[in-house]
Amino acid sequence: MIIAEEISTALREGRGVVALESTIISHGLPHDSSARVARQIEAAVRDSGAIPATIAIVEGHVRIGLDDDALDRIATDGNVIKSSIRDLGSVLASGALGATTVASTAYLAHRGGIRVFATGGLGGVHRGADKSFDESADLPALARTPVALVCAGVKSILDVHATLERLETLSVSLVGYRSEKFPGFYIQDSGYLVPWVAQSAAEIADTLAARDALGLEQALVVANPIPDGKEMARELHDATLAAALRALRDNKITGKGVTPFLLGYFHEHTHGASLQANIDLVLNNAALAAQIAVARTVRTPGSTT
Repeated sequence: MIIAEEISTALREGRGVVALESTIISHGLPHDSSARVARQIEAAVRDSGAIPATIAIVEGHVRIGLDDDALDRIATDGNVIKSSIRDLGSVLASGALGATTVASTAYLAHRGGIRVFATGGLGGVHRGADKSFDESADLPALARTPVALVCAGVKSILDVHATLERLETLSVSLVGYRSEKFPGFYIQDSGYLVPWVAQSAAEIADTLAARDALGLEQALVVANPIPDGKEMARELHDATLAAALRALRDNKITGKGVTPFLLGYFHEHTHGASLQANIDLVLNNAALAAQIAVARTVRTPGSTT
């Protein structure tokens, strides 16, 4: 594991650091713009007072913090391997280029001493999982990794209700940021509620401190809705989702191909609306995560300052 000097210094000095996944760079955005957007995400963290730590696997090493060359390779190399926790050993041993998922980023961030992590949307239980048993590795990973994960809920292509049930079963805590509605990635309201609501980054930092005092090992998921005026039109979203699910069945796509297919369908059939929403929500999550990371450095449970 190689931790960039800026990040290791910040951790040693007790300053705020935010982990960022790299799969969004390699697989979640068009290659011609992904490096630029990745730098915008890092800039959003810096603008809110914290240090960004994008994580990837490069030349047989876990890299926490990417230089320009490594970031460009993750963004443009067509052979980048989407690397969840189960893939880490093989990717490292082979010397391949690996982009980390939510699950593996959370795991590696925690190993590197980083407690706050920003992503776009959380993985979850897929539709029809009662027959396919298709469930994201994100969920069991968060059940044993004490990080704070800021996300815009789960992608609406998933079974939101089943995902929320699994989070509860796994004792993964869930708090909404300034909203009692659980967001649906491209849209602010998935139709479900969150059990707790926090009005500030400081409140979330206090919750993390209280959880640490209890020795809880599960993650805290912070559901941060896409900003006002940035969500997709609900009619466009619902019509595109229905058509995408039909196309998924017609093409008999299963397993790891499901999410990339559905996200690609959204990008193609919404004339850029879903892509822009994706970028907007990730930048929003990065900024909130940075505020939480900074608040953690100065807050204690019950503090009023």
